[in-house]
Amino acid sequence: MKKVLVLFAHPKFEKSRANMVLVNHIKNKEGVTFRDLYEEYPDFLIDVPFEKKLLEQHDVIIWHHPMYWYSCPPLLKQWIDMVLEFNWAYGPNGKALSSKICLNAITTGGSKELYCTQGINSYTITEFLRPFEQTANLCLMTYKKPFLVMGTYKLTDEELEVYGTQYSSLIDSLQH
Repeated sequence: MKKVLVLFAHPKFEKSRANMVLVNHIKNKEGVTFRDLYEEYPDFLIDVPFEKKLLEQHDVIIWHHPMYWYSCPPLLKQWIDMVLEFNWAYGPNGKALSSKICLNAITTGGSKELYCTQGINSYTITEFLRPFEQTANLCLMTYKKPFLVMGTYKLTDEELEVYGTQYSSLIDSLQH
């Protein structure tokens, strides 16, 4: 069974119904290491050697976060900037993450209709996630399509539970 590392970054987690449901469906799964980066690093002082060891011990890396200004929250960006070091994660000698699977799990308040060429945001979520895809590619990881929960403000509790089950099933499929 492949080991999954979920790097969760949400600065207002306690206010997110959608992320609460998603996290509750996966955080205690066998073979899953769940890391709430805002709980681990409230001071933003990331333990780079520890995080690198975690990455080495896992086969699947999930960047789980809400869409914040068309990207991720600042702590996840800092984590990427600091942990994915030259000649470790990428570069001539950077092979530590080679062949690992990587993807984003994203929540958005805006609906799918807002994230398209005709919508107010002008671009799709996939287009906004290109920097994550390229980061994975540069680090020789296999980037998979994101798990998306969109229009979270309008979703019922029942609909959120369906997404929670789908997220759990996705992780099951990635593990086998």
